[in-house]
Amino acid sequence: MARSLKAEEAADKIHSAAIRLLRFVRKEDAAAGVPPAQLSALSVLVFAGPQSLTALAAAEQVKPPTMSQLVAAMERKGLVARAPVDRRSIRISATEKGRSLLEAGRRRRLARLAGALSRLPANKLSLLQQAASIVMAVTERPS
Repeated sequence: MARSLKAEEAADKIHSAAIRLLRFVRKEDAAAGVPPAQLSALSVLVFAGPQSLTALAAAEQVKPPTMSQLVAAMERKGLVARAPVDRRSIRISATEKGRSLLEAGRRRRLARLAGALSRLPANKLSLLQQAASIVMAVTERPS
């Protein structure tokens, strides 16, 4: 029981910190000039590779018609391209422009976070690196 309670307390703190961290770095996303939903979908395409519309909608937890609208808007901006797989399906991939836009946004986010972290002493930075590694390892395992 005590172990479970400690795990729940840790989970609560990590969850809250993750949300706060994302809000902190997300302030840099406005510079991209692309709405958050489009940036999120573009991120899936850049980091997970080309997707079907259905797979992309599932990854973003939206219905296919909503994703179709997002993809159309990104296509008009030159951020994604559609390619037919067969007569009934298409594959959506990030264009070089989309990839560059997302990578620039990532650099802005990381710079903002690095600026905040640069004020910490070395021992705290080391502790954060260890904690990040632990969270990554725990969340990579299938539940």
